[in-house]
Amino acid sequence: MSDISLHLAGTVEKLGDELVDFRRDLHAHPELSWSEVRTTERVAMRLEEAGLRVRRMPRSGLIAEVGESGPLVALRADLDALPVEDRTDDPWASTVPGVAHACGHDVHATALVGAGLALAELHTAGLLRGRVRLLFQPAEEVMPGGALELMSLGALDGVTRVFGLHCDPSLDVGHIGLREGPLTGAADALSVQLKGKGGHTSRPHLTEDLTFALGKLVTELPAILSRRLDPRAGVSVVWGLVQAGSTHNVIPDTGRVAGTVRMLDAVAWADAERVVRELVDQVVEPYGVTAEVAYQRGVPPVVNEHVSTQLLGRAVERVVGEAGHVPTAQSLGGEDFGWYLDRMPGAMGRLGTRTPGGATYDLHQGDLRVDERAAVIGARVLAEAAVGAIAHA
Repeated sequence: MSDISLHLAGTVEKLGDELVDFRRDLHAHPELSWSEVRTTERVAMRLEEAGLRVRRMPRSGLIAEVGESGPLVALRADLDALPVEDRTDDPWASTVPGVAHACGHDVHATALVGAGLALAELHTAGLLRGRVRLLFQPAEEVMPGGALELMSLGALDGVTRVFGLHCDPSLDVGHIGLREGPLTGAADALSVQLKGKGGHTSRPHLTEDLTFALGKLVTELPAILSRRLDPRAGVSVVWGLVQAGSTHNVIPDTGRVAGTVRMLDAVAWADAERVVRELVDQVVEPYGVTAEVAYQRGVPPVVNEHVSTQLLGRAVERVVGEAGHVPTAQSLGGEDFGWYLDRMPGAMGRLGTRTPGGATYDLHQGDLRVDERAAVIGARVLAEAAVGAIAHA
């Protein structure tokens, strides 16, 4: 192990208990997208205490930097929680009704704080040969995501590569999943409002049977879309909301469906909105109803660049060994880290959070529990990735 790796390992080990406490504090005080004010201030104060240069963003989030000269590498974590009820009974469970860190962003933020503190110690020791910018990003959980605002405020100016980690509760702690190329899918939000002449269910021929049209849209749009876009793109339309009517014998005059449109391929993503709008009109036209389509383009796929993936993989192996560096599959989940990689080389890894032999939880669920060692491991991996990328530049 190199002097730098030994230094990072020793620093993060000393920070271990503090990082666990820091994560528990964030978990107990979750904040929704664009409202991460307390979270931002907690992070900023700790980094300023360690001598990092901190710039708070206009609404929430911050950018911090360590190092004086040389190549510049960025590390990113997200800050926001979800509108989900915390169903755990941990002492550090959410104190905010209906809001919880059910996607592990408290772990991401804590890991990046730890990486920043370790890199600051490395800089003080004269061992940091470049600069590292820490991006504490708000609003990952909303479309199109807070990454775009940070980028508009100069987050990537001068940066050569960017790295991030995301919790994966299907992987044991001490394992980090990596994949070169596409890691996540593109994700858009779709809502369709139907309007038509309602009436009695005994006389559907005198109405524009909106409920029937709504059912057709729910089933036919996903089927037809799979024939209009390249099947290799893995297009998936899944509805989360279907609303129409209020009683059994009245055909309503309005109805609504809403869901997500996801795919694995950026080329298909570029054409998806146009095709969806065309198909919605074609599906409902025979029933005489009108459709108002609200289509929100969300995020592009996260596509891990070759060299950056190798650099992140070497960092993982320096921290957890070759056995901890495991392959991972592409998912249809959306992640606005893809906006950064649309601009420059970088890579994201999946950070194992499951206690070996323990329960497997799912993200975006109120019962999510993480093995808190993951935050400490993540801190070392991010710091090692930054040092490795600086050396490679």
